[in-house]
Amino acid sequence: MATNNEYLLYVLELLREVKGITYKKMMGEYILYKDGIIFGGIYDNRFLIKKSKSLLSYNLKEAIPYPCAKPMYIVDSEDPEEINDLIRLVISDLKK
Repeated sequence: MATNNEYLLYVLELLREVKGITYKKMMGEYILYKDGIIFGGIYDNRFLIKKSKSLLSYNLKEAIPYPCAKPMYIVDSEDPEEINDLIRLVISDLKK
């Protein structure tokens, strides 16, 4: 099942506070970038971010974005500040 446009717009609205967000459509799903770094995506109407050590204390649920992929974390928060924090942490870990 591909992600629908309404869900994409919903996630982009949640990300409105995060500067430097872009996305690319790939095979019906969306890859999310911050300042050119892939940090997550939207898969089957689920907002997922890459797993990183800094996110362990958040106790986020895992999900597989597509068959044979590595697990990612599901973002189920609707709080733009919390989402901004999650993305900031995962980007920091990815830069290391």
